[in-house]
Formats: sequence, structure tokens, C-alpha cells
Amino acid sequence: MSDIVLTSAVRENLLALKNTADLQSRTQNRLSTGLKVNSALDNPNSFFTAAGLNSRAGDLGSLLDAMGQAVQTIRAANDGIEAITKLVESAKAIANQAQQTQSEYERKTFTKRYNDILIQIEDLAKDSGYKGKNLLAGLGNELEVIFNEDSTSTLTVNPVNYTDTALEDGLNLADLASGGTGTSSFTIQGGTVELDLATLQASSNLTDLAQWADGDVVTITDGTNTKTLTVGTDITTVQDYIDAINGLGGVHASFDEGTDKITIASGLGTGVTLAVSKNNAGGGTATNGGIAAGTATLTTTALTASAKLTDSGGFKIGDTITITDGNGFEPASIEIDEETTVEDLVTLIDNVKGLDATFSGGSISLIGEVTFTIGSDNRDFNQGTLNVTDPVPKSEVLLTAASSEFKSDTDINRILQAVNAALDELRSSASSLGASLSTVQIRTDFTEELINTLEVGAGALTIADMNEEGANMLALQTRQQLSSTALSLANQAEQSVLSLFG
Repeated sequence: MSDIVLTSAVRENLLALKNTADLQSRTQNRLSTGLKVNSALDNPNSFFTAAGLNSRAGDLGSLLDAMGQAVQTIRAANDGIEAITKLVESAKAIANQAQQTQSEYERKTFTKRYNDILIQIEDLAKDSGYKGKNLLAGLGNELEVIFNEDSTSTLTVNPVNYTDTALEDGLNLADLASGGTGTSSFTIQGGTVELDLATLQASSNLTDLAQWADGDVVTITDGTNTKTLTVGTDITTVQDYIDAINGLGGVHASFDEGTDKITIASGLGTGVTLAVSKNNAGGGTATNGGIAAGTATLTTTALTASAKLTDSGGFKIGDTITITDGNGFEPASIEIDEETTVEDLVTLIDNVKGLDATFSGGSISLIGEVTFTIGSDNRDFNQGTLNVTDPVPKSEVLLTAASSEFKSDTDINRILQAVNAALDELRSSASSLGASLSTVQIRTDFTEELINTLEVGAGALTIADMNEEGANMLALQTRQQLSSTALSLANQAEQSVLSLFG
């Protein structure tokens, strides 16, 4: 107040107290905030420089979060590739296992296992995403990683597509054809007739019989095909006669030296009649092919399950029947003896893996997963006609089924080449992802260090030294106490005037 006059000493002490109070307030603010520059008023240059540094650190911090997520996305894809590689190696092992067996049926079962592996590969690729981004799922999943604030430094990680193993620009592993199923049926029929050659042995001449003479002609016919045998030219001995009959398709002959009879068994079609007769063209007597008059006839009928196989012209004692698949692999065989029945044959067929057989009404019905052939070391048991001119076949196709892609060694080798190429593709992708992951990780580490540098630099401009500010506060408190004492002394000097009026 201008009306009040203070001495200069009092005024100086009051000003000192005010200045000390201002310094205390500023020091207290620094101690409470930890900053020596809290606003542009404190130090405009330091405040705005620090603000810029902190702003950039904040922007880089946001990018750092994105980089961290990019690292996880790449790692998820890399984990997927590692797992897919193991599955492809499993597929390769399956192909190698298939090559170690010749069984067409077993190879077919390996195709299903192989295809199941491909399904798992596709499912695993689809599950290798991270936060909606899947680097193993093809187009639309490109990953762009930004490294600086103005987006001038970036890395684009291009995806691959393993969600469809058949893609040529991917693994190029198509599902294998697993083959098909075939069905067929055939009848087992037979019948026998005996020709009496009394008193003869296998080595005897036929003309030892009074009814037989050179030039006589034996005629054998099934109503469609006819075979003639001239005595003395085509046949001479009993064994010649037997061999000539055995040379006809669908029948076989045997000679019993105990009864001196030839037994002819036929496997011709059901209902077919075989007729045997001999004329008297050479001066002998017309017979039924033996010594009896007339014609010997044999009519085939469907065999029962308990019937002997030797009742059919396709089988004789000592024959070996073999089941063979399309690769030439023989899963089963049986040697025929006098006790072997039709049921034994059906059981043999039914026990073959991939082949089911049922028997009813003289017919064997078959369902097979691969092609099978049945053969005999003697003659074809399923011959349908009396073949009197062509060579007798030794095997017959039971049924035909579409083959799998593991059927032949050539097929398997081709698939193994494709699997090896897929492994190379996976290694290449893993290498590419590894390089990208390394780049992003290095930039992430660099960004972390840069953010720290920026924040330290900003702090150097604005952060207060707590030790210094604490010392300042103690000094200011002391100064305040001394200023108060000085002010009190100045006031006491003025009060001494009052003693004059006492």
C-alpha cells in the first residue's frame, strides 16, 4: 500500500522471502512431477524437443506392437510347415512300405493311408493362421510389416498355399486313385463216364482188343466241336488214347489199371453232353469208345459243395490251384487230392485278402478289390467249350477291378519323386519364412533400442535430478528461515523508536 511506508531493510527482506517462496514452489513441483521441464514456460526448447522425441517413440511403439504380431504370424506358419514336413515324410514312408510288398491288395490299402495323410496336411495348413492371417493359405494372406513412421521401410511376406495338396504351385501331391471293386461268378460243373478196355494196360496196344483195328476212327464231340482220332495213326496205345483225350479242353481222362477202365471227367458247361464212339472203318467193331456197343455219353451238372473237384474236367489229383493277383503275387494255393471238395476251393478263394467268395446252386460268386486270376498247373478249370484245336490255357481271370496308383513299382517311384519334390518345396518355404522372421526380429530389436534411445534423450531434457532438487529444497528452507529472521530483526529496529514515547 502506497500510504504505508516500509523501510528499505524490511522491503528487501520481504522480496527475499517472496523469491525464496517462488523457488520453493518450483522445486516442489519438480520433486512431485519428477520433471524439470513441465511446460513450454519452463524451457520452450527442451519442452518441444522432448515432446517430438516422445511422439516418435510413441509412433515406433505402435509399430513395435505390429512387428511383434507379425513375428507370431510368421512363427505360426513356420510351425505349420514343420508339422506338414513330418506328415509328408510319413507319406513317403507309406510309399516305401507299399514298394516292399508285391501284393496288389496290400498296396491298395496303402493308397488309403496315403490319401488320409494328404487330408491331414490340408487340415493342418488351414489351422496355421494367426489372428486371421494364414501364410499357408494362399492369396489374400500377404503379410506387410511396417518398420518406420512414414511407412517407407516395409517387408512383404508372400504366402504359399498348402490347403490343397494337389496345387501345382504348392506341394503338387494329388490324391491317389484307390482302385475299384470287381464282381464275377462262375459255375463248377462236372460229370464222368467210363470206357471199358478190359485186359489192357496203359502200355498195351488198342488193337489187342478184338473190337479194335487200325483204321477205326474214335469220334469225341460236345455237339459243337468234334475231334476224331484214327487208330494206328493218331492213337496206338492206351496211353496215347488217354493223352489225346487230355489234350481236349474241358475234359480229362485217367486210366485205372486195376479195373482196366478209362474215366473221362468233364468240366464243360452245365447241360453239355459229351459223346464218345468208335466206328468200324478199319475192320473192327463199332463201340462206345471202349469195348461196349453204342455211344458213351456224359452230361455235366452243377457240382455241390461236398462234391469232389476231380468230378470236374478242370481238375485232377496232383494239380495245384493258385490264386494270383494283378501283380503276379500268389496269396494262396492248394494241391488237389482225392478228398478235395468244391467247398475247399471256395474256402481257399474266400481266405484271400481282398477277395470274398460265396457258393450257392453250383455257382461261386465273387467280390474282389483287385484283379485276381485263378490257375492250374494242369488245365483251365473254367473252360466253357470243348476246345479241340487251340492250346489249353492254364489260367483264368476270376474278376477284374480297377487298380490303385500303388499297383506297380513304376507308379510308386513316380509318387516318391513327387513326394521328394514336395519336401524340397517345404524346405524352400521354411527357408524363406526363416529369412523373413529373422528380418522382422532384427528390426523389432532395433526399434526397441531406438525407442529406448528416444525416451532417454527426451528424459535428459525434461527429467529432474532428484538429488539436486532435494538439496535445493533444503537450501531454500534454510534461506527462508534466515530471511524470516532478518525480517524480524528489521522490524525490531523500527520498534525501538517507540521507546522514545514511553
